[in-house]
Amino acid sequence: MSWLPIPTGSHFSIANIPFGIITTAADQTPRPAIAIGDHVLDLRAFGSGGGFSASPKVQERADCFASTTLNAFAALGRPFHQATRSYLQSVLAADTKHPELLKDNQQLREAAVLQRSEVKNHLPLAIGDYTDFYAGKNHAYNVGVMFRGPANALQPNYTHLPVAYHGRASSVVVSGTPIRRPWGQILRPGDTNPTLAPCDKLDLELEMGMFICRENSLGAPVSVNDAEQHIFGYVLMNDWSARDVQAWEYVPLGPFTAKNMGTSISAWVILADALEASKGPGITNDTELLPYLKQDSKDNVLGIDLEVDIITAAGKKTTISRTNSRNLLWSWAQMIAHHTITGCNLRPGDLLGSGTISGTESGTEGSILEQTKGGKIPLKLEGGEERKFIQDGDTLVIRGSFGSGDSIVGFGEVSGTIQAPLPLF
Repeated sequence: MSWLPIPTGSHFSIANIPFGIITTAADQTPRPAIAIGDHVLDLRAFGSGGGFSASPKVQERADCFASTTLNAFAALGRPFHQATRSYLQSVLAADTKHPELLKDNQQLREAAVLQRSEVKNHLPLAIGDYTDFYAGKNHAYNVGVMFRGPANALQPNYTHLPVAYHGRASSVVVSGTPIRRPWGQILRPGDTNPTLAPCDKLDLELEMGMFICRENSLGAPVSVNDAEQHIFGYVLMNDWSARDVQAWEYVPLGPFTAKNMGTSISAWVILADALEASKGPGITNDTELLPYLKQDSKDNVLGIDLEVDIITAAGKKTTISRTNSRNLLWSWAQMIAHHTITGCNLRPGDLLGSGTISGTESGTEGSILEQTKGGKIPLKLEGGEERKFIQDGDTLVIRGSFGSGDSIVGFGEVSGTIQAPLPLF
């Protein structure tokens, strides 16, 4: 429990302490903060007011909270993240041993404790590189069946290595940022040549994202059993996808313009340690793995309850998917180990996506492509509307959390509204 009022069921309980970047109307300089209930704690103001003084370890490096991104904080490593989170929990606890720092310090509370509704969120880290994996086996199978049939749904390499492609870091945006419907080359049924047109088959992809905190040297792979120390924390992700553009362009090198119009992530980064208790086994992989992918721990995949809403321009909301992040074939540690096996150097702020997370039953799919069988079976929405794919004015909202009651560790949400395409000619 905290001395700050936290609504029951809040994603931002004292068990969480997620980190983000905020501005306010009175101060437009981006700076780090944590979310706690319906409030945020401005860490720059907290540090300036002596808030870290009871922890020499954190106080020594507290200048990282004067940065405009979380990169400097992330780069200090997992032990420092653990120490900072534990310290903030102790300061905010109902039985805090340091009430003079914040609880009974009216001047600092007024400067550093803000209403979450009154702050603006920004991208939490400066993203140098973005890699999107394809670790959701059920999604890979469902999509593969549409194009190649059940016998050849998964490519021969799929269970041997974590498949991925390099995405576009510049178009990763924070939750709430509108997404413009893209133009692209589309090969329509019966045509032999493509046409340039706005995407007709715009889709979401329900994913999780992970930020790197620890750099490995160029040429030095990361051991799968050491890879957890390279994980800063996690966000929710929507990898918007233009399916008709993708179908024409993806051969032979995979997605390109079909994905680069925008990738939305949630605003608050949940530290890796806050989700340790959610871990369990992922999808069983019966393939004999090469040694560099053999992880000692079998409980290595996060178990986050996920759901997706679509809100139409008319304001009608329909929950179209409920699933869990256990539906992954590969762990984040295995993704890191494979990403670096060539000696690729990951850096603090690099973002990795899980790939679309789908279950095996109807209503657990992480994309509309799967739910509508490629647009053949429309989704029935509240208010009587139907969708084969996303329409202009639709808002997609992804939520995710672990735990219950007063100890929920949640992400809040990642949302985005689709805007009409710009006229080109």
